[in-house]
Amino acid sequence: MILENVDVVNDISKEDFQKNYFKKHKPLLIKNFAARWDAFDQWNLAYIREKAGDQDVPLYDNKPADASKSSNAPVANMKMKDYIDRIKSGPSDLRIFFYIITDRLPELLKNFTYPDLGIKFFKRLPTLFFGGSEAHVLMHYDVDLGDFLHIHFEGKKRILLFDQKQSAFLYKVPLSVHTVYDIDYENPDYEKFPALQYAKGYEIFMEHGDALFIPGAFWHFNRYLEPGFSMSLRALPNKPGVFANMMYHVFIMRYTDKLLRKIFKAKWVNYKQKRAYEKGTEVFEKKSKWGRS
Repeated sequence: MILENVDVVNDISKEDFQKNYFKKHKPLLIKNFAARWDAFDQWNLAYIREKAGDQDVPLYDNKPADASKSSNAPVANMKMKDYIDRIKSGPSDLRIFFYIITDRLPELLKNFTYPDLGIKFFKRLPTLFFGGSEAHVLMHYDVDLGDFLHIHFEGKKRILLFDQKQSAFLYKVPLSVHTVYDIDYENPDYEKFPALQYAKGYEIFMEHGDALFIPGAFWHFNRYLEPGFSMSLRALPNKPGVFANMMYHVFIMRYTDKLLRKIFKAKWVNYKQKRAYEKGTEVFEKKSKWGRS
């Protein structure tokens, strides 16, 4: 893979952000972004454990979804306090996915301020994501195609970003928003997945309080290097073409895939994986023939 750094700033005006990043669909890392909040000292695992410790939470691991099921069911359920103790006590790939603050911990809404960056955030869905030191999230892009600000807390985190032009090089799975299951983005196997070497993207390392602007439909791979959690603030698409594409993703593509997965189970999943590999091989051969551009 051909990875470069994103632009990094300590602060940015709304005008500069809109002109140079939002309108250009370009990612940006804002260092120590959350440190300006009055309640910044409460954004840690200890605070979450105190306030939500007795809540039952569904947990996921690094394994891909079970092909026999229509969706990715949790591998376990646990009290939040037990989960936090677990990931802080040693290596773990367990993570919490899409913890909706407004439903589960509304008092946390008072502990941050929406940034003045010219983005109209969808305030119904500020969400938290947690992970142990071995947890990662499969390379994917969000089905709603929305822009979002990703703010990280506690341990370090590594993120890879790619725009949609790189989809074939990443071995995108048909009728899905993820790539093939068995690509190791920490140690890419270029013999098995040769097209990966042509994928152009960004590599970002986040620390406590950093914020990353991720443009809509960008591919992202998240790897927790230490126990920690992140908050995502989302904005729904407002351009007619992007909105129409979102409607297709949410109501046509996703449900078509669910139906075929329910009917054919592992056969459908295996077929999609095979097609992704074949398309990746095709673009690799074309790229190799004509050279890098």
